Amino acid sequence: MHSNLAYLLLPLCLFAIIINTLASDPDPVEDFCIPNTNTISSAACKNPREVLPEDFVFSGIRSAGNFSVTGLSSQPVNHEKFPGLNTLGMSLVRADLKPGGINPPHFHPRATEMVYVVQGKVYSGFVDSTNRVFAKVIEQGDVMVFPRGLVHFQMNVGKSPATVYGCFNSQNPGTHKIPNLLFGSGINDDLLEKAFGLSLHQISIIRRRFLPKTR
Repeated sequence: MHSNLAYLLLPLCLFAIIINTLASDPDPVEDFCIPNTNTISSAACKNPREVLPEDFVFSGIRSAGNFSVTGLSSQPVNHEKFPGLNTLGMSLVRADLKPGGINPPHFHPRATEMVYVVQGKVYSGFVDSTNRVFAKVIEQGDVMVFPRGLVHFQMNVGKSPATVYGCFNSQNPGTHKIPNLLFGSGINDDLLEKAFGLSLHQISIIRRRFLPKTR
């Protein structure tokens, strides 16, 4: 019986390994691939002879962007904004936090993130699958890593603005913000009521903050 069970488990394990491998960004087969905007196919690369040094330089995050109500300015640098990153399996984000500002709990399903503090003092951390919190205040020059798929967060605990750069090992890491995910989607109110011990009235109030704005 144990032998039969092993034969059943082996294909499942191999399948899991294959799925995990396919989940990462594919290895490039060319030095680079600057998308050719003159073609219908978004996958087509520009002729390497037409590629310029400017295709590999991006200057769009020299200063902070617009701030949200949580005191956060987040500016992603991905292959859509910076075509030079296309097929290279990496991306970047600049995050600025006002004093007391937060980057709400969120996670990236397709990438591990490493953050570097340019200036300020930031309470930063993540939660593992056992609900253990790994968090501390990091300052200018410090680096912290958030394992792929784990919920993480930041809060400016200093008296001056903070700037953090995050680097991802995927050109499209994806971002799921927990508040928006739960209360800005179409999850059934009764389920949320039972999950969080909130009344339907309280859930309705929270939803108004996170539901997409309609004109």
